[in-house]
Amino acid sequence: MEMQEDQQTPEDQQDPQPPQGPPSLPTQPSAPVPQPSSGTNKVQELAYRIRTELQRAVVGQTDTIDFVIAALLADGHVLLEGVPGVAKTMVARLLAKVIKLDYSRIQFTPDLMPSDLLGTNVYNMQESNFQFQPGPIFSQVILIDEINRAPAKTQAALFEVMEEGQVTTDGVTRKLEEPYIVVATQNPIDQEGTYRLPEAQLDRFLFKLTVDYPSLDEEKGILRRFRNDFRHSVEDELNMVASSRDIIEAREAVEKVHIEDALIDYIATLTVATREDPGMYLSASPRASLSLMQGAKALAAMNGRDYVIPEDIRLVSLPVLRHRLMLTPEREMEGGDLDTTIRTLIEQTEVPR
Repeated sequence: MEMQEDQQTPEDQQDPQPPQGPPSLPTQPSAPVPQPSSGTNKVQELAYRIRTELQRAVVGQTDTIDFVIAALLADGHVLLEGVPGVAKTMVARLLAKVIKLDYSRIQFTPDLMPSDLLGTNVYNMQESNFQFQPGPIFSQVILIDEINRAPAKTQAALFEVMEEGQVTTDGVTRKLEEPYIVVATQNPIDQEGTYRLPEAQLDRFLFKLTVDYPSLDEEKGILRRFRNDFRHSVEDELNMVASSRDIIEAREAVEKVHIEDALIDYIATLTVATREDPGMYLSASPRASLSLMQGAKALAAMNGRDYVIPEDIRLVSLPVLRHRLMLTPEREMEGGDLDTTIRTLIEQTEVPR
């Protein structure tokens, strides 16, 4: 995000200028957003409103914000990896606020049990029966902080929720309210007392995003924005700019975005290339191919297009694949880097003309 050097107080954020788009998405227009004329235009306007409102409180992290919005519109989930203090939880919390979605934050710990997450049946003395008390997972924006600190038993409780949007307890299945999204965070540095996430769970995240430190200009912007606002009161001033119905309709529009057969072949070729690479210990599954298509459609709609272009697929390839692939020990000993390997595969895969 391009910082304004004359920002002085949080009050200056009341009438923000349209933010600059990230490298992954076209720059947002400086003129007012035109009235939508189609489903994808509505998606573009919706994404613009959400992004602009979030950036009143979040300085920088433009790529993170855009991909989180894309995951929400593509009916997917997001894993955020970054050091403490880079606005990972803040993005999820404010996303729920500006869309007026139910929000719950779950702190994963080694002693967390599946019933703490899903809920349990409690005996009602007055009515002499058991009544189900839903857990915090019954929400719409579900922030799971430090997801890798809970044991495998608790991790497994998320499988059904993330894939099927439902919870089964004591033989009774209950659906989550639409729309919903799981945003999980983990710290790549502090590994003491953590558990490796099962590959089956990692595969259920649409994107894995690496949240980096802000740039120098963004760091200055953070200090200027909050120098007289230690309690971050600007967050309380954010407006609701969308509703649950808006998100559901946007998801329907994203689903209808057209993708040519040549681009479907391109996705399949890229996926198969990960399986043919001798340096891969774990390659991309068919779910990865579907995720590439979902993410590409979301980016296309966010840019006002009702069709996918090759660049959409290339842009989502890294966040879609980085948590689904594993290098062989030999490749790692040679100094191989997974992100670099994925970028090489993307460059080596011929783009349809």
